[in-house]
Amino acid sequence: MKLNFFQMLALMGPGIAVAATGVGAGDMISATNAGANFGTVLLWALVWGAVLKFALNEGVGRWQLATGTTLLEGWVERLGRPVQYFFLLYLLIWSFLVGGGLLSASGIAGHTVFPALSVAQWGVIHALAACVMVWAGRFGFFLTVMKVLVGLMFVSFLISAWALRPDIGEILRGIALPTAPSGSVVVVLSVLGGVGGSLSVMCYGYWIREAGREGSEWLKGIRIDLGGAYILTGFFGIAVMILGAQIRPEAVGIDIVLGMADRLEVALGPFGRWSLYLGFWAAVITSVLGVWQGIPYLFADFMALFKKASREAREAMVRTDSRYYRGFLLFLTFPTMVLLLFDRPVSIVIIYTVVGAFFMPFLAGTLLYMNSKRAWVGDLKTGWLLNVLLVLALVLFLYLGVNQLIDAVG
Repeated sequence: MKLNFFQMLALMGPGIAVAATGVGAGDMISATNAGANFGTVLLWALVWGAVLKFALNEGVGRWQLATGTTLLEGWVERLGRPVQYFFLLYLLIWSFLVGGGLLSASGIAGHTVFPALSVAQWGVIHALAACVMVWAGRFGFFLTVMKVLVGLMFVSFLISAWALRPDIGEILRGIALPTAPSGSVVVVLSVLGGVGGSLSVMCYGYWIREAGREGSEWLKGIRIDLGGAYILTGFFGIAVMILGAQIRPEAVGIDIVLGMADRLEVALGPFGRWSLYLGFWAAVITSVLGVWQGIPYLFADFMALFKKASREAREAMVRTDSRYYRGFLLFLTFPTMVLLLFDRPVSIVIIYTVVGAFFMPFLAGTLLYMNSKRAWVGDLKTGWLLNVLLVLALVLFLYLGVNQLIDAVG
């Protein structure tokens, strides 16, 4: 059955949430730096990064539609219980460090717009607001808020980039012709790996379940959902890189946002500054909300597997009103506030880097293996094109992971 535009638009929801959750302050800074240093010639890397993330998310959804089990269940049942404990270690450390980092980024975003409150105060406000919204709100409300925020970040950056009158021919060449100027290899790999996601990719399975998308007939639906979402985030990344290329801010790190805002105000007036501020805030807040809403599912799923719960009991445990879900929501909210006051403990950062360096290659490799076995996924066995994309993702993230590991222990 063919779908018209509005029917396809109605399918977009969980994909927007997972794509937006993965695009945060770090991705914005990477794209801006790439634009500032190399212009628009690396736009193709953004496009291919979005394609690879589409393949990973599609693999997560494909497994769940084919088997009726989450990917975490599949890992434990098909690859053995040791995977479960590796995953728990990564989940706890990732949640603590990334949660703290998101509070810091949201604090900076809030302080930038309303400097009367400190970065730490704004971080606490955002954490509490996200916790209350997730605790009390329904999944449909969460999706609506995410769509509004994605619309805000998309429109604000796209309008700002367009208002600077970039060379359209250069943009199209940058998208269509893969080029790696001298000294750009590290930047290319950073951009390729940065269009959204790490552990948050796994949230997609729980979100499509909440949306009632079950069974192999939903494969086309999740492809439309994810395809539309990564087109949007791809355009967002392109707009950010164009801004970096046009403005060429001199600051580094998070200060690059302030530098861009100053230059945009000169070029476009107060509208330019506030458009950037609001877009940056929306990009950071979507990550906070997505992590706060999605990651507790993973812990609840782990506990259900650890307790070897029956199917009915497992469904009751992996819900937003279960004590395991809400307990982990509180873990994300309160212990992470410590990192607003102190630097991240070096030993925890090293463990996180060592474990995390191999999570994305592990994800890509297991999706490649598990979704290629007809005995496990039946007619939803992946074809050659998706397998090629997963191999590319595996090689890319393995290379990035090894480099992270060398930097951490070296």
